Amino acid sequence: MDHPARTAAYHTLIHQRKSILTDTLDRLCAQPMAGSVVWEVGCGHGHFLAAYAHAHPDRFCIGIDLVSERIERANRKRDRAGLTNLHFIHADARLFLDVLPAHVAISTVFVLFPDPWPKLRHHKHRIMQPEFLRQLAQRAGEGARLYFRTDYRPYYDETRQVIASHPDWTCVEEPWPFERETVFQSRAESYASLVAKRHAPIDEGRI
Repeated sequence: MDHPARTAAYHTLIHQRKSILTDTLDRLCAQPMAGSVVWEVGCGHGHFLAAYAHAHPDRFCIGIDLVSERIERANRKRDRAGLTNLHFIHADARLFLDVLPAHVAISTVFVLFPDPWPKLRHHKHRIMQPEFLRQLAQRAGEGARLYFRTDYRPYYDETRQVIASHPDWTCVEEPWPFERETVFQSRAESYASLVAKRHAPIDEGRI
């Protein structure tokens, strides 16, 4: 059964969030170094990306999370460290990709210990889906890397299968680029890591 009022309210909310996020990204990405972005999806309290940004001062880093309290704590961590190349934003990943300024290319993506949504009926909520990978590929530069890590083996296996069958990404055997233990990693008895590479776009003139 349709609920027009509820649907209208939802679309209004999304429009408001999109407008705020657009303004935020336009402002942040006006910086000269923002043409290439290191992006963490589900940054939590910012432990990993803050350490990464400190170790790579020449790279522009953005972390996002759906929980505003986590973003507030992450930004306090950034401010204490004086990291001008790092920003944390309250945002949904797909909406972020929708409104990321056109001149910005994502060079590196970290998805670390995302919610595995273990119940079958909830699998549709997992971030590592074909549509997300397609949308990410549209905003990722040629040769971009995707780094995925989870402590839930079925999610790892499923993600590897999704990437293996995806036209835009390929799993590659490469070393993990940077280690900083996250909260979930410290609690995990074991975990598995995956690295994927963005294919070069097909030159239709050569087909």
